[in-house]
Amino acid sequence: MSGEKPKVVFVLGGPGAGKGTQCSKIVERFHFVHLSAGDLLREERAREGSEFGQLIEEYIRNGKIVPVEVTCSLLENAMKLSGKMRFLIDGFPRNQDNLDGWQRQMADKTDMQFVLFFDCAEDVCVVRCLGRGQGGSGRSDDNMESLKKRIQTYNNDSLPIIKHFENAGQVKRIDATPDADTVFQAVERVFLDAGFQ
Repeated sequence: MSGEKPKVVFVLGGPGAGKGTQCSKIVERFHFVHLSAGDLLREERAREGSEFGQLIEEYIRNGKIVPVEVTCSLLENAMKLSGKMRFLIDGFPRNQDNLDGWQRQMADKTDMQFVLFFDCAEDVCVVRCLGRGQGGSGRSDDNMESLKKRIQTYNNDSLPIIKHFENAGQVKRIDATPDADTVFQAVERVFLDAGFQ
């Protein structure tokens, strides 16, 4: 390593805003590694003999945010294992504690580029998540009851973080209401403008 730090883009937006869909398009077009904090936590929860599994299960089931040390450790390990230098971190930081933990544990080791914020109307997000749940997404939280909790958590905890980055001039806001291809045209412009090829 020539002392170059991995470049990180945070991907934020409400449940169902299309973060996962857009991340796979960015991976294909700009060769980033997509790290979903939620997926890493779900994988860890399912892993045989995981020290964090039971803890993660309880937090996810109650619609709560997992302790930041756990999430940061999983993200850092995944970054090292990939051997790559460009990362999309999806669904993180989701609250002030996440942000503080990242600053403590990871800020010096990475080069944060910007926050990609998928701004999507709540009713659109709800329809998308419920549709995904009926389509057999395999996610235990794509149902109305969990969704209400997730949206409340997002509004109370995540929106202030987006504001924080916005005040620092680090947010690229994308209207995530249209179809996935239209949204990606806007995303592509953001990455090209930031110097990614």
